[in-house]
Amino acid sequence: MSKSRLMRDAFIDEVYKSAINDKDIIFISADFGAAALDDFREYLPDQFIHAGISEQNMVDVAVGLALTGKKVFLYAMAPFITTRCYEQTKAVISSMRLPITLVAVGVGLGYDHATLTHFTTEDIAIMRALNGIRLLTPVDSDSAAYIAKECINNPKFTYVRLERNPQPALYGGKLEDYFDEGYVSLHKGRKIAIISSGCMTHKAIEVRNKLLEDKFDIGVIDVFRIKPLNRSSLPTLLSEYKAILTLEEQMLDGGFGGAILELLADEGICIPVKRVGIKDNFEVVNGNREYLNKLYSIDVESTVSAVKELITKIQ
Repeated sequence: MSKSRLMRDAFIDEVYKSAINDKDIIFISADFGAAALDDFREYLPDQFIHAGISEQNMVDVAVGLALTGKKVFLYAMAPFITTRCYEQTKAVISSMRLPITLVAVGVGLGYDHATLTHFTTEDIAIMRALNGIRLLTPVDSDSAAYIAKECINNPKFTYVRLERNPQPALYGGKLEDYFDEGYVSLHKGRKIAIISSGCMTHKAIEVRNKLLEDKFDIGVIDVFRIKPLNRSSLPTLLSEYKAILTLEEQMLDGGFGGAILELLADEGICIPVKRVGIKDNFEVVNGNREYLNKLYSIDVESTVSAVKELITKIQ
């Protein structure tokens, strides 16, 4: 696949290809912006519903279809498919464990210039709190396509977090080799591991490369299945490090780093952890993603400094 391919197109294309032969697949969208939806609208009109700007109703329609045995995919911008229809998702999809896949595009600060109405700096915190959910964050278009196949072949209540912008390929189309584990150890370090997910994993690799220039060998772990976290091999891997740094484009309260801390606590693993993410009372301003990352101290330079501070503490 091309490195420039959008995650949303890779994901939707896989669903479309399967829907041609599987008439139980239904795709419901609140958005017409994705080019990959064109084929659905033109060639599979009986399996495609444009719900309009009515995400709450979209969830209720999906529930009815799922109860008849349909494999339903809901697609919308990240803030609107999470916070806008959270009550419906909680009270119906979650409580009934219906095999509906929620597909969110533009997670984190992906819709940078749209500011707070389009930010999802809390979606990991609120969505992982839902009962029975599977929470997946692909790192590139190849992994997004594979996750789509998994959602088709093994339908569950799932929340898929897609980046708005294209991301460089990392797995080489081999996510199937790691899917059951829920994470990939991209680089094995000696003392400290940076744990991240999605687009921030690419930033973690940049941080590692900069630290290599100073002779610091840092591990990088991409956790693409944030819930349920791997409770067998992942704790064993983390326990091999002297310290961990989590990196996220989320509020620290209840976010990705909090999930890792919970795992360590539950498994009785006592090692220093530094969380790099968006702090409470962050300033709401307009700006591109690079500017916002720097403002919130989650850019490469700030993360390099945080790792060096952590190295100092464990020496």
